[in-house]
Amino acid sequence: MTPLEESIGYKFRNSLLLAEALTHPSVGHEAQRYHFDYQRLEFLGDAVLQLVITEYLFGNFRIEAEGQLTKLRSRLVSREALRMHGATLDLGRYILMGRGEEVSGGRERTSTLADAFEALIGALYLDGGFEVAKKFILTQTRADLEELAEKPVDINPKGDLQELLQSISPHSPEYELVSQSGPEHEKMFAC
Repeated sequence: MTPLEESIGYKFRNSLLLAEALTHPSVGHEAQRYHFDYQRLEFLGDAVLQLVITEYLFGNFRIEAEGQLTKLRSRLVSREALRMHGATLDLGRYILMGRGEEVSGGRERTSTLADAFEALIGALYLDGGFEVAKKFILTQTRADLEELAEKPVDINPKGDLQELLQSISPHSPEYELVSQSGPEHEKMFAC
């Protein structure tokens, strides 16, 4: 078992799927020839992730309207959320990438970690089936799901305000930034 397989609690029957899930597109670009990479698995993993999270929200948030469920799902599958899951698994350490990508900080890049996390889901789905992928997703997102259960707050007040204003006027509102504060991952804006 590889260290990553130990970390996720799953041994791949087809180790090539895991290798593909951890291969950045820059490998093929630098070699100037076709080389498999994680993009197709990322595409599949995104769909599996959406389904698992949608099914979970549908079954556990029965009083929420469709629009609110969509917002909750968006929060759970956002690039930043996926980056955090990828970082928690230390996926950057395992990704095979071209030298240029690595030198430019590719191992810590949000898009790289998020894409690799989705690709890993796709690989798990192909190797072990839906239930294996579902178990992995629910395990990785457990803390986020528990937080939502405790405080399913509205995550897009600006969007809600814009929807309200557009329902009473054909003109889009214009925003002017007055100030901003807080850390990068939790900015507060005054408009």
